[in-house]
Amino acid sequence: MFIQPWDAGLDEAEWRAWIADGHDFGVLAVNGPPGRPPVAVPTHFTSDPGHLLVHLARPNPAWKAIENDPNVLFTVFGDYAFVPGPWRAKPGSPPTDGVPTSYYTAVQFTCRAHVVDDPEAKAELLRRQMAHFQPDGDHAPVSADRPPYGRMLSGIRGLRLEVTDVRAKFKYDDHKPVEHRTTVADRLTERGRGLDVPAALQQRRRLDRTGPWKP
Repeated sequence: MFIQPWDAGLDEAEWRAWIADGHDFGVLAVNGPPGRPPVAVPTHFTSDPGHLLVHLARPNPAWKAIENDPNVLFTVFGDYAFVPGPWRAKPGSPPTDGVPTSYYTAVQFTCRAHVVDDPEAKAELLRRQMAHFQPDGDHAPVSADRPPYGRMLSGIRGLRLEVTDVRAKFKYDDHKPVEHRTTVADRLTERGRGLDVPAALQQRRRLDRTGPWKP
């Protein structure tokens, strides 16, 4: 993932807060066996210190790829919007001379994958995930020897992704003048399509922290 200096995360707390704010779905990318393309798997995840926790169906082709190479990437992205060219035209120039761009946040984890096959360990991984996704506890106990989950555990495998590096990108035109960024955020809010409003919120948040960008 290419990151311009003005798009880089401001600190570790920034990307951690963004992930914690409901961004718990990403894409697991694994190198394919020789002669085969990479395997990409969209999936929810949770985390504990130093690891991402994932489970996948046993027939998923990712398992063979992980056996070939346990070094993987997990990418989470969101708060994205297309910014049309006229919104980015320089003052005094024709609007059609503006060059469009995309705004987005992306956090990319480099990991080493550890497969979880022990039934009780898989049940514990699921308990961690259920505590995150269904914190009200409105589900049957997740146990390796009780229905309904016990009989279903053989159909999945767990993954503990040991995080070895994190790269964060917040691409919201931070190198542009304050007036430009404020105007684009207003236009995104007014347009209100897709993730326009969350993208505008990210742009304003970054603007509040950085002001005019300085190399």
